[in-house]
Amino acid sequence: EDSDVMYEMENDPSSVGYQQFHRSVFPLRITTVIEGSQCDVFADKQLRLMIVRKSDHCILGTIDITDFVPFIRGGGGIAIHKDYRQQGYAGDALNLLCEYAFDFLSLTQLYAHVAVDNDVCMKLFTSCGFVQCGLLKNWLQIGGCYKDAALFQCLNPKLNCK
Repeated sequence: EDSDVMYEMENDPSSVGYQQFHRSVFPLRITTVIEGSQCDVFADKQLRLMIVRKSDHCILGTIDITDFVPFIRGGGGIAIHKDYRQQGYAGDALNLLCEYAFDFLSLTQLYAHVAVDNDVCMKLFTSCGFVQCGLLKNWLQIGGCYKDAALFQCLNPKLNCK
């Protein structure tokens, strides 16, 4: 039942500039991906969750863990539907994802690649405890051009290993 919202968000022209692998996504492809998932982050090596407002169960966006390596790391990604941006939902969702990743999945870290010209996203990850730890030159291809990506990392605060 989430495929319609996912289709709309995946094909939203306002977020095309910040999706690394953007291409037109068709409803059948989304349905195929959903049906092919084992719904197990350990088996799928990724996890996509819907961001839902508690008060009315409205779907606000999606949040992901990709490149999942059990007990070590995962890549974080978030997309908020254009109608709900700049309302604090992204920060709440990202903080919950960190809590889930660190407390339930026992990851040591989450990381994210953010286009350097995406100030809103850079501020979001920083406000949620991520630290910029690198710069990847020509990492993203957006609109036929290559752009640099800032590498952000958030370490599990409960682990003291060095």
